Amino acid sequence: MASMTPRRKLALALRIVLGCVWLYAAYAKFRESWLVFAMSIDAYRMLPEWAVLALARSLPWIELAIGILLVAGLALRYVSIAGAAILSVFFCVMALAHSRGLGIDCGCFGPGDTLSGWTLLRDGTLLAVSILLVYLSWRPAEQVQEA
Repeated sequence: MASMTPRRKLALALRIVLGCVWLYAAYAKFRESWLVFAMSIDAYRMLPEWAVLALARSLPWIELAIGILLVAGLALRYVSIAGAAILSVFFCVMALAHSRGLGIDCGCFGPGDTLSGWTLLRDGTLLAVSILLVYLSWRPAEQVQEA
């Protein structure tokens, strides 16, 4: 077996760390009733009630799936893009809520995680790491040489 390049080692480390973060986020939401998470989502005042309820029931499962797939290294290109896209939405929603002065639970890792500059910094860092993983997991198609 050939040794791993530094790029592959970094991608491995990033996907394990991000996968564990996604798994912990799902675990934190599964510990409580989905209604507790629904209250956190509703506090942002951006979605109708039906969307809040649907998101509160489905998002922990999506986070669990992303975490498992990242740790396992399956479909890495697509899963890393999906994770970065979801984190982009989370970050934009949190930044908007923070700019409106909402002192709410961010809902990231269960109840008690108040939206603040710290949570924006943390989630912004996770977003940057996710984007780096997308870049590292991109493999250009091999060029076929014709004889």
